Amino acid sequence: MRISVVDVGSNTVRLAIADARDGAPLPVHTAKRRLRLSEQVDGERRLGPCAVESIVEAVRAACAEAERWGSDEPFAFATAIVRDAPNRDEVLRAVEEGTGVRLRVLPGEVEAELTFLAARRWMGWRAGPLGVLDIGGGTLEVAFGRGRLPDFAISLPLGAGRLTREHLRDGEPPSDETLRTLRRHVRHQLRDVAARIRWEGPLTAAATSRTFTQLARLCGAPPGRHGPFVRRELTRKALGCAVTELAALPAARRAELPGISAPRAAQSLAGALVGHTAMKLMGIRELTISPWAIREGILLRRIEGDTAWWSGHPQPTERRPSAQRAALRLAVPR
Repeated sequence: MRISVVDVGSNTVRLAIADARDGAPLPVHTAKRRLRLSEQVDGERRLGPCAVESIVEAVRAACAEAERWGSDEPFAFATAIVRDAPNRDEVLRAVEEGTGVRLRVLPGEVEAELTFLAARRWMGWRAGPLGVLDIGGGTLEVAFGRGRLPDFAISLPLGAGRLTREHLRDGEPPSDETLRTLRRHVRHQLRDVAARIRWEGPLTAAATSRTFTQLARLCGAPPGRHGPFVRRELTRKALGCAVTELAALPAARRAELPGISAPRAAQSLAGALVGHTAMKLMGIRELTISPWAIREGILLRRIEGDTAWWSGHPQPTERRPSAQRAALRLAVPR
């Protein structure tokens, strides 16, 4: 059986098709369409008509491609760029009317849980107590767990695209004061979450997402052409140097650096600063890059036969806490 997922993110719409065999999503075909939705939002983060139409067309094309490859109906979901838009309902309705596909928005904590599931499967049980970081365009997901699913998962408004729009808009090298202000903002948002991670003391810390992958490459990790099974690591010391290097360049020139793609060059500095600050506050000296993230987490759920949430139920993982319990679990044990 072939299964697939369509991921509407802040920069691209991605299609991943996999064979569901041997308990793992074995990749068959991937495709992406670059939309740069983060550049098409207004001051209220509303997606305009042109952005909505581009989403409709991209989802329609991705679903048609999945059908050509023999996949069943893809699970189509959107991340923070749509989830947090004031006109979210209009966007979802337009996609359904234009494609017949229900585009779902998952809570940030659920994204963190699914990403943890994928990273755990990739890293294996020898990783022990596992912490996972994932920087997207709109949010930073943090999760920790000792088992297959996380004991703790949270989403914070610290995405690389969001912080770039809010603090680094002009694309010029930022002043020292601008960087200090941004770092203070990130520290404030991360304070309680970092305390929880320090308390838990993960044996292994992993990172997912294109942002971390590109930053690892900038810091000397093997390039993508070496394949997914090559070990890739990102140290806190190297990432701190990368923050300095990226901050010294205008956004347009950051794409000249190893690993930094032109579409993500502008937000690479914010991503590096968030990653470095998180590692420092959490006491993490080294991250292992996991090539599996939320898309693989969704595919794994399908393979495991967990389809209740696929059909529209609100609980994609059995450990999803209520908002009150989540707040209580965030507190550091005394």
